[in-house]
Amino acid sequence: MSNPVSQLDYLKMTGWQKFCYKFLEFFRRLPIVFVNFFKVTIPSFAKRFWNNLKGCGITVGRAAKYGDWKTRLSFVLFGFSQLARKQWLRGLLFLFFEIIFIVYMALFGGQYLGLLGSLGRLEMGEYEDEFGNILYTKGDNSLLILLYGILTIAFILCFVYAWYKNIKSAYYTQELIEARKNLATAKEDVSSLLNEQYHKTLLGIPLTGLTIFTILPIVFMIFIAFTNYDQDHMPPAKLFTWIGWENFKLVFGGNISGAASFGYTFAQILMWTVVWAFFATFSNYILGMIVAIMINKKGIRLKKLWRTILVMTIAVPQFVSLLLMSQMLSENGAINNLLISWGLINQPIPFLTDGTVAKVTIIIVNIWVGIPYSMLICTGILMNIPEDLYESARIDGAGPVKAFFKITLPYMLHVTAPYLITQFIGNLNNFNIIYLLTGGAPFTSDFAGNGGKTDLLITWLYKLVMDKQMYGMASVLSILMFIITAVVSLIVYNKSGSVKNEEEFM
Repeated sequence: MSNPVSQLDYLKMTGWQKFCYKFLEFFRRLPIVFVNFFKVTIPSFAKRFWNNLKGCGITVGRAAKYGDWKTRLSFVLFGFSQLARKQWLRGLLFLFFEIIFIVYMALFGGQYLGLLGSLGRLEMGEYEDEFGNILYTKGDNSLLILLYGILTIAFILCFVYAWYKNIKSAYYTQELIEARKNLATAKEDVSSLLNEQYHKTLLGIPLTGLTIFTILPIVFMIFIAFTNYDQDHMPPAKLFTWIGWENFKLVFGGNISGAASFGYTFAQILMWTVVWAFFATFSNYILGMIVAIMINKKGIRLKKLWRTILVMTIAVPQFVSLLLMSQMLSENGAINNLLISWGLINQPIPFLTDGTVAKVTIIIVNIWVGIPYSMLICTGILMNIPEDLYESARIDGAGPVKAFFKITLPYMLHVTAPYLITQFIGNLNNFNIIYLLTGGAPFTSDFAGNGGKTDLLITWLYKLVMDKQMYGMASVLSILMFIITAVVSLIVYNKSGSVKNEEEFM
């Protein structure tokens, strides 16, 4: 074993001690895993990418050196080699793409690409005509320049890739002819896309949609983080410009004109976001599992009734439940009024207005809202645990507690590890419960960007956009949130037993 304790000491531990040890060991090794991710995984990926890039260069070099005149002319005129050798479908597709690219760059893309470095030169102006009317002159729109500039760059990358595939196909076709082999006809190409290469056809549309609606918006958001796009630089009336790493410097410790520190606010909200996600995930999971075990226990009557009661809570829209709880937990709400009328308290409890109390209240309300979901998932899994395991444990003298930690919990964790990761990431970005319950309150002057003590990164980001119009700062937060969620989910998922022991349960 690679654990700090010896294997013999580990075997002497009780089931609960082993569980606690593994739990603590996971968090102890997590920083090491993060370091290895950046020192080993990313460099390894970069090396593979570079090797693939070199392979492409070798292919192009061979085509330039050994290709005939038809292949070499394909370097300039897409699809010429294929058309000359009567591969009409391939040749026309390559040629059609080149024509579209040239027309796009000449009529549209070129002008936006030229302005991308400055994000515009001419601001919208206003002047008064001879009748006293205020008229406006058209200026550059930095937002459109950035958007269409990124689209143009993406189109250029697609063009380069198509250019490489065109050359590779042209040279491959030449080699087939020199080897006196038959070339694929248009009908055979179509048949191939519907049979042995059907995976490419099937994934083509989803990958295109993923690129357009997910990857390009992420790239656009990353570029926005390096601009001063805010309420003082709002296009089309005003231009915004590139400011480099200034927004990142503000998030990691700077402030604006003596205002509250963004670095301090980010650190405090990040810590609460992680604490919230941990408790919100595992409290719902453990308690939902316990409820499911209690309902499924032999001898419990009216099992369907208890499940139905819990499931009915899911039928009520969550935002309705949260708004109702927000009203009930306010200082003048039903709960405080009831406790005062009973003489249990003299003044209202600050359920939603005191920082510490509000955080505890949010976690408890989330348990009330989330347990039915966890209970349903755990119920389905519990029904699939072989009864023979429990029977063998009872014969060996194991009690209910030991059977839980030896059989139920390991089995559940093995099966539901991806679900736990999804829930944890979802809770990191759980906008509804914070915004509808407290709105981020209580607020303090120590927090920048209208942040509150119960704000998560996602709700703080929302306020930066909607209240402060600080789009550059919001983009920085989005990038950091993406890095945190992506790295954590990838590392934890790849370290989970669901992936390592995918075919079996030990």
